[in-house]
Amino acid sequence: MKIGFIGLGNMGLPMAENLQKAGYEVTGFDINKNINTVIKISNSFENFLIDNDVLFTMLPSGKEVSAVYKEIVEKSISSRIMIDCSTIDIKSTHSIAELAKKHRLQTLDAPVSGGVVGAKDGTLTFMVGGDQKAFEKVKPLFEIMGKKAIYCGKSGSGQAAKMCNNMILGISMIGVSEAFTLAEKIGLDFEKLFEVSSNSSGSCWALNTYSPAPGIGPKTPADNNYEPGFSSDLMLKDLSLAQNAAEQTNSHTPLGLHAMQIYEELMKEGGQGKDFSYVLPVFSKKSRN
Repeated sequence: MKIGFIGLGNMGLPMAENLQKAGYEVTGFDINKNINTVIKISNSFENFLIDNDVLFTMLPSGKEVSAVYKEIVEKSISSRIMIDCSTIDIKSTHSIAELAKKHRLQTLDAPVSGGVVGAKDGTLTFMVGGDQKAFEKVKPLFEIMGKKAIYCGKSGSGQAAKMCNNMILGISMIGVSEAFTLAEKIGLDFEKLFEVSSNSSGSCWALNTYSPAPGIGPKTPADNNYEPGFSSDLMLKDLSLAQNAAEQTNSHTPLGLHAMQIYEELMKEGGQGKDFSYVLPVFSKKSRN
């Protein structure tokens, strides 16, 4: 099986390299031609499409994915499986799936959780929507790049799972950061708060595994000046996607909306390029009024 990978950024490149390490023949394509990697880089998009059986895309937004898919479908061989690991809006996902179907191509939307570290270590979680038979065919590829691949249902279900999961995560991180902020003001030791909450009803991933407080719990970006494992920029993107979906479906998500607004403010207060847990140091500098 020959694999093509479009989009060799911080996430796409290590994912592609892990596939090659596992023995697959991988060819990459990216607008950036100066990529230092062991995998073969194609300079011809047409040759790239002809030579590969499975195509992955990992791109910034629905706009880029849609543009690439319009080119792919005109040149691809029927029955080819195309897997989009980008995090994009559901409307774009449905659109490219319908476009591909007209050309007898199979598509899967397979956004990931786990960040750059997960991409490098091969420990990502894939949330997959689309044709279940296609999913079963390429499941071994997901298992190389990640620790778990969950089939979520029809086209768009992977993106839906990703945005709902990250809405929970964004809200949780804000809640944990508020608790640490209050603990600091009232003189409660951070270690004691962590010990109590991580073993009781306040327990959650944002606290137990990804504490926003430096030196508390397992090592996190907070221990490295909030250098991003998952950036505030990307969290804002995911929360915005969730709110777009909420508006389209008339869903009541007040905490999701508030979380998006908080991350919008965070971008203006030094959060751009920082980890999404940077909400804690920003909160700690604020007063109630």
